[in-house]
Amino acid sequence: QVQLVESGGGLVQPGGSLRLSCAASGFTFSIYAMSWYRQAPGKERELVAFISRFGGYTNYADSMKGRVTISRDNVKNTVYLQMNSLKPEDTAVYYCNVKIAQEDYWGQGTQVTVSS
Repeated sequence: QVQLVESGGGLVQPGGSLRLSCAASGFTFSIYAMSWYRQAPGKERELVAFISRFGGYTNYADSMKGRVTISRDNVKNTVYLQMNSLKPEDTAVYYCNVKIAQEDYWGQGTQVTVSS
């Protein structure tokens, strides 16, 4: 079965950096685009970053452009999210996502808290 396991979240001061990882299994990772979403308390889940199946195309939320980079390793079946210059408003649970046959699959999420 499809499994997505996020890691790398934590508490970081404003201006700091974090690298999130999402280990995928149960499907042919290299043929699917991958995405990162986030959900802050009281807000809807929103797309943060998207990467095509071979990594040749990426797209980012306007709120994070220039501060975040999505990448993937199709040998390790892992997608990454490097986040820099973090702000308190980036505090959220970050989720890995894959859409297979019109069905969305999600990981359990990893908490990112940006606070001094």
